Amino acid sequence: MTDALKRLSDEGVAIWLDDLSRKRITSGNLAELIDQQHVVGVTTNPTIFQKAISEGDGYDTQLTDLAARKVTVEEAIRMITTADVRDAADILRPVFDATDGQDGRVSIEVDPRLAHDTRATVAEAKQLAWLVDRPNTLIKIPATEAGIPAIAEVIGLGISVNVTLIFSLERYRKVMDAFLTGLEKAKARGLDLSKIHSVASFFVSRVDTEIDKRIDALGTDEAKALRGKAAIANARLAYQAYEEVFSTDRWAALEREGANKQRPLWASTGVKDKAYKATMYVDELVAPNTVNTMPEATLFATEEQGDIRGDTVSGTYEQARADLDAIERLGISYDEVVQLLEDEGVDKFEASWNDLLKSTEAELQRLAPSEG
Repeated sequence: MTDALKRLSDEGVAIWLDDLSRKRITSGNLAELIDQQHVVGVTTNPTIFQKAISEGDGYDTQLTDLAARKVTVEEAIRMITTADVRDAADILRPVFDATDGQDGRVSIEVDPRLAHDTRATVAEAKQLAWLVDRPNTLIKIPATEAGIPAIAEVIGLGISVNVTLIFSLERYRKVMDAFLTGLEKAKARGLDLSKIHSVASFFVSRVDTEIDKRIDALGTDEAKALRGKAAIANARLAYQAYEEVFSTDRWAALEREGANKQRPLWASTGVKDKAYKATMYVDELVAPNTVNTMPEATLFATEEQGDIRGDTVSGTYEQARADLDAIERLGISYDEVVQLLEDEGVDKFEASWNDLLKSTEAELQRLAPSEG
């Protein structure tokens, strides 16, 4: 078997796992993936936790204790999810130390119900950082309009951030601007900029899912020729924007103070359309200083059939722009699609969070001590 995952790492792509559960931690599976599949980070979201907690009995002991203490369901979820993130962070600590803090990180998301409330998002980010209490944590904040100032404020407090749910190039530029503003605030507070890290999670497959649906509705040969082109083009143009922002004088001044670049992270990299190669969003988005966070199925598909052939992003920008322009000429509005995807992304995470509240409440009731 060719070691495609090692080649991917050697090209400057950090491989993170887009999944976490207590079973993965306690069984030694996470440690094994770090050791054998070059995994150097973990991302979580409300959907991942909802799935983990609703399956199996791995959380029963902690839930029994929480039920005995009669904690609220919100507090129970915080205790459970931060315990998993803390344990995963400890497993990844050697990677964190070896990479000087760049990798070996675990992401945990603010309550998605706060996505449109700046002050509450900042307060929640501070609380999560305090609760997990590990230097190799990233607090996930969605790139909504309200999230942008929250990102600047949280970075300014010296808390490392994973900005999530980025779909549009315009919003991505605002995210990078918020990151730089946050670093400037941190510098003004006298904080050590070298300790602050960030990634910007640019979502990939969902863009194709929505645009391909509209292409299929048009049904013309001209339209069909553009199937599966939008997501990769969008991500490649995001990398171009990253290169531009991190070559400015504003960035250079922060870099002299020890600041780290905010890396682009490719999220939602499992293909949704079976017509596409399982590793499409890995093979076509290889670029230095990026992260690819993969579901386990995509990780193993890359190991077995990944076509890692060097940088597949730099120098592609003209074609990427031409592809997006051609899609726009079909009458498919880029701005409309990316706004819809952001709205749906927030709604999906909020729905998962509400499901998590319901299933956790049911478990607390099931395990509650009988009176008497």
